[in-house]
Amino acid sequence: MKKYSSASTYKNDRQSVVTIGTFDGVHIGHKAILKRLVETSKKENLDSVVLTFFPHPRMVLQENVDIKLINTIEERTELLEKTGLDHLVIHPFTHAFSRLTALEYVRDILVNRLKAKKIIIGYDHRFGRNRIADIDDLKEFGRAYDFEVEEISAKELDDVAISSTKIRKALNEGDVETANSYLGYYFMISGEVVRGKAIGRTIKYPTANLKLKEAYKLIPKNGVYVVQSIIRGEKVFGITSIGTNPTVGGKEKTIETHFLDFNQDLYEKEITVEFLKFIRDEATFDSIEMLRQEIIKDEIFAKKYLIERE
Repeated sequence: MKKYSSASTYKNDRQSVVTIGTFDGVHIGHKAILKRLVETSKKENLDSVVLTFFPHPRMVLQENVDIKLINTIEERTELLEKTGLDHLVIHPFTHAFSRLTALEYVRDILVNRLKAKKIIIGYDHRFGRNRIADIDDLKEFGRAYDFEVEEISAKELDDVAISSTKIRKALNEGDVETANSYLGYYFMISGEVVRGKAIGRTIKYPTANLKLKEAYKLIPKNGVYVVQSIIRGEKVFGITSIGTNPTVGGKEKTIETHFLDFNQDLYEKEITVEFLKFIRDEATFDSIEMLRQEIIKDEIFAKKYLIERE
């Protein structure tokens, strides 16, 4: 897969089949559409192209709204690459871009830049300044510029929309198993391991404190989870706590992972944590010793769960 930082950097003389969307989550609903894109490209001897946008349009057009996304742009890119498409165009979404007329968008980007011969899109897709154009307008442009429009059914689009909504809802409720079932993979967060207060080390439960680069990344509900990571090529399991550490008077949200049967220095390393199972809500304990006893229970729960899922 070739990646482009904007439509203007796309350089390819072959005609293409294009689909367009934000694809946050790249979940099972998206994958059905992307599979059709790739299959169509092979069947009709066209290059497959995904046109997506970053930042998310709502981040630009609704600046006062705090939007959290299932994937970072890096995660989205990696997941899209696994679908087997030929080209990924990540076009910067700006106020200026949002002001393009429907004609300018179709003619200058889809036709002249991306060489679209076929566009696979939903009936409710809207585009152009103030999103005034719809699929009927796109079909009209298709007749003028010699490209075909394949319409995705309402049911298929509902599956996509419902999945995205349910994934975010499930993660906000701590239900990572439901989220994973819609994603088709384990929900993940990535970041650098930084030094924390080292309280876990004092009670013999050292943790890797994860610092995320992207403020827009959706973080699951505060609580304790069973997780897994690949560290130096080895799969390791652990317990991740998300919250403010209320027992020791913490104020800022942290993401801390205690890896089971693992003792390596991870400071300043980039790691990815995948969420498998919710254990319990965040809680305040009367003493550090009571917190330690609860972590022991969490560890027992995690090990039992991991044995049962084998």
